Amino acid sequence: MSDLLDVESVPAYVASVPSLSSLLGDVTAVREVGDGNLNLVFVVRGSSGSLVLKQSLPYVRTDPNWPMTRERSSREAYVLASHQAVAPSHVPSLLFYDETRYVLALEDLSDHRVWRTVLNTRVSASEDDAVAAAALGSYVGAVGFGTSVLGVGSAAHKRAVARAINPELCEITEDLVLTEPFVSHDHNVVHVLNEPDVEALASDQDVLHAVGLAKLAFMTRAESLLHGDLHTGSVFVRFGAAPSIRVFDSEFGFYGPLGFDLGMLWGNYVLAASRAVAMGQSVRARQLLGLGRVTWNAFEAAYRQRWGSRFDPRVFGDSFLSSYLSQVWADAVTYAGAEVARRVIGFAKVADVESLPEEQRVVAARVALRASRDLLVHTLHGGTGPKPTALTDIAAAPLGLS
Repeated sequence: MSDLLDVESVPAYVASVPSLSSLLGDVTAVREVGDGNLNLVFVVRGSSGSLVLKQSLPYVRTDPNWPMTRERSSREAYVLASHQAVAPSHVPSLLFYDETRYVLALEDLSDHRVWRTVLNTRVSASEDDAVAAAALGSYVGAVGFGTSVLGVGSAAHKRAVARAINPELCEITEDLVLTEPFVSHDHNVVHVLNEPDVEALASDQDVLHAVGLAKLAFMTRAESLLHGDLHTGSVFVRFGAAPSIRVFDSEFGFYGPLGFDLGMLWGNYVLAASRAVAMGQSVRARQLLGLGRVTWNAFEAAYRQRWGSRFDPRVFGDSFLSSYLSQVWADAVTYAGAEVARRVIGFAKVADVESLPEEQRVVAARVALRASRDLLVHTLHGGTGPKPTALTDIAAAPLGLS
């Protein structure tokens, strides 16, 4: 008998877990809201509260023949708890984890919206987006330092790296983000008019060189406990008098190069800007690219704020910090380029491009892939670092905004 939850079985499940039943009281409503590939997600309301249940599937929802390890939920629980300890205002609260049935009980954020959806419905610049971009930079800076060897010391860092190892989902990223978009693969599907754009990217030896270096770093550099899939679709936002920015879906979390999370986010800013370009919204596109600088500034400020508490300052001085942050920036730019290519060419495309009418979709994909190329190779031959060069400067020309 399957242990997978459904709308009918959720009330009995909640009743069987004392900590959940005491929080919710009698269950009054259950709604399935999961629209991803890997999980079942339910919003559960009761007489005295509400929460979200998330259960990992043993396969990819769109392809039941593609098996998935359910142990990823235990890693997500670990990542979420670790990030909650460092940046509690930027992640949903973890209320309970059932390691037998792979169920996480999470804080209900139904009063929030997915940031990608918000971005795709805007037609002009909004200060709210800068609020979200800054909050995410602060989040990455806080967890980047707080889970690193500099933040916790060598012994604790090594134990944490061993605890957070996530080989199955890391392999998915290694394939889907850092390999498949640049080779011939069944996952790659584009409009026929974009096939020359894909071929230009895949035949560029500098691109392949940069991707190879980025993939090796992803596979070997255990710097910080990453979210692992940080994009505008994994961010909940609530704007207004009491803004709230929360990062969710951290099941791809692992110890890797800190620039990876920033790069995934930056790549999605570029995709949103590509959408704006295709829709003739050049001012909006520039504002979206500018979010990269907002995120970086907040990230750097959060990291530097914690620098005074670092372990072993004898050799990790201020000059080391400047060099390290330059490396993080360079990594982020390269990973941003890979993320753009993946979302246009490969598996798990994004609504930023796919929801456009055909003619605009072709334009958005073309300019996005041009930006992808420039981002990937920017630092390969000595491109400048974070102070003189913003994400806008790199991506503006290929998007036709220079």
